[in-house]
Amino acid sequence: MQAEQPLNVELAQWLATAPGQYVQAWEQKQIDGMVTNVFGYHAIQIGLPHWDLLQANRIPFKGRSCSPFENALGQSAVVINDPEYLPFDTQSIDLLVLPHVLECSNAPHQILREVERVLMPEGRVVISGFNPWSLWGGRERIPGLDPLMPVPAHMQVSLARLKDWFKLLSLELDRGRFGCYAPPCLNKVWLDRWSFMEAAGDRWWPVCGAVYVVSAVKHVTALRLVGPAWKTASKRVRSQAVVTGRHSGLKT
Repeated sequence: MQAEQPLNVELAQWLATAPGQYVQAWEQKQIDGMVTNVFGYHAIQIGLPHWDLLQANRIPFKGRSCSPFENALGQSAVVINDPEYLPFDTQSIDLLVLPHVLECSNAPHQILREVERVLMPEGRVVISGFNPWSLWGGRERIPGLDPLMPVPAHMQVSLARLKDWFKLLSLELDRGRFGCYAPPCLNKVWLDRWSFMEAAGDRWWPVCGAVYVVSAVKHVTALRLVGPAWKTASKRVRSQAVVTGRHSGLKT
């Protein structure tokens, strides 16, 4: 019996299909706009290393990491690691990009904790994912139809859940967008014919896009040093002395 492929490997293969190319083109444009003005010294893309999502950024050092399964496919990366345990020092990365990483893991919240740990204060993370409440996600719930997305609906992380996780950490949602409003089609010709849906969907039903891209910033509350309460020395009040003459009280 053939072993089941990890989701991140299936996702990498799916991106070469017509709907995968459609999603990839939209996400590339959104992520380019979110990372172009992020500054610092270190930027890391986690997962899908064959897809360069840091090309629009000008940070001097850019690296890409991938899981051992992705590396076995020949998708070369600087670092080979599991995203649940990032091999970076605490507060050492200025920018992280995670394309569909959370939904390919059984421990997405652990990945976010690692993201928070390695990000510098005011560092930024950009995350993309499939929207389980889109037309594409609804296709999986129709009996007899093959799913269009490589990630099962129960594994997908909705934007509402992602926001809740951000609140538990020191990550604040900065911006985000839904996209890919074309109906679930396997053929590029039909996807192109439905391209007019992008503008209409963005205006009339924005939360129904097949995918989303969000950006969050790590905010660290400044520490306030509390020292001992210094007592102000009380001023001595000099009592007025009554000076009398040598012969005061003597009768003359």
